[in-house]
Amino acid sequence: MTSAPPPAAELSTDQARRIALRAQGFLGAPDRRAGVPGVLRHLGAVQLDTISVLARSHELIPYARLGAVGRRTVEDAYWSAGRSFEYWSHAACILPVEEWPHFAFRRRAYRSRPHWHHDLPDGAYETVIKQLRAEGPLTATELGGAKNGGEWWDWSASKVAVERALMYGEVVCTERRSWKRVYDLAERALPDAVLHDDLDDAECLRRLVALAGQSLGVGTRADIADYHRLRGEQFDAVVADSGLVPVTVQGWAKPAWADPAALASEPRGRHRTTLLSPFDSLVWERARTERIFGFTHRLEAYVPKPKRIHGYFAMPLLAGGKLQGRADPAREGSTLVARQVSLEGKKAVAPMAEALAEAASWVGCTDVRLERVDAPELRGPLAQEIARALA
Repeated sequence: MTSAPPPAAELSTDQARRIALRAQGFLGAPDRRAGVPGVLRHLGAVQLDTISVLARSHELIPYARLGAVGRRTVEDAYWSAGRSFEYWSHAACILPVEEWPHFAFRRRAYRSRPHWHHDLPDGAYETVIKQLRAEGPLTATELGGAKNGGEWWDWSASKVAVERALMYGEVVCTERRSWKRVYDLAERALPDAVLHDDLDDAECLRRLVALAGQSLGVGTRADIADYHRLRGEQFDAVVADSGLVPVTVQGWAKPAWADPAALASEPRGRHRTTLLSPFDSLVWERARTERIFGFTHRLEAYVPKPKRIHGYFAMPLLAGGKLQGRADPAREGSTLVARQVSLEGKKAVAPMAEALAEAASWVGCTDVRLERVDAPELRGPLAQEIARALA
């Protein structure tokens, strides 16, 4: 691990929390003119996931920051006019197109891999490239089928080939159509200005560490490296040249780094009361969420149902600069069902009601039904507040 120079500043836990909120696009008035593309550029990565409860996670990210943006507007903003591409960052993510050069190090690493989990028949890769050149953009189904008819991982040769081309950077995902990737040749889909792998590995890593630091505001080595899934030693190699400055944060056991711009002014302003996707970059790293908010949150979608504590897709409630509870939502016709609600005390009742009512309206629901409330004595007050918010 790198030895950091003396810290440039000492931050309180509260300052670090507010810096993180501002860096993630919550504190202060949102830039509505920049809209969804502005949110994407600001965050640098928006995680994708197959789960859709209220909406898919990549739709929930701008909703949390901007309010009830139309869902079609969100999709169009991500994919239109070559604004973005999909690639492996923190996980499968939508990334601003300007970041294409920064992932050259990862594309090179994939190209040099000696083996893959899927075998590929001779000529299959070339066939897919030729078909995309002649007919693209195409889905895997249009390329000849995504599966061989077995389990979900039993991909067809054309699916294996096009996914390999995606990892190599010869192909990009230009949009999602009914959740299927739509593939096209990178040379056709991306602007010429970014379509290159000119940056060496060290410069790619330096830029990604700098951008992650800006998107987090302040973070530990693990926080910043994890933002784009870099290894700790990769962070160590470039942090001194990244422009980030070392800081100490009261209560944090490990050293931290901050974006100098985040230290230049005191974070001020208010933010929306909202439910967050568990895949929101504000909370996607569990240890950081506990450190900043004193709030333990775990996605339980992949936990056996009897072992779940807060529900399948429990969404943290952000209100007043803090995480004040969770709601596990579902939809039944025009009713948003709060299958389970957890509240961090009475002060969370009104914010939770506001957040549930707004979320219901956004997805076209006209009613909210409460099922389980972890604090039974708060069920009545919460139901009253929801009725008032929906009126």
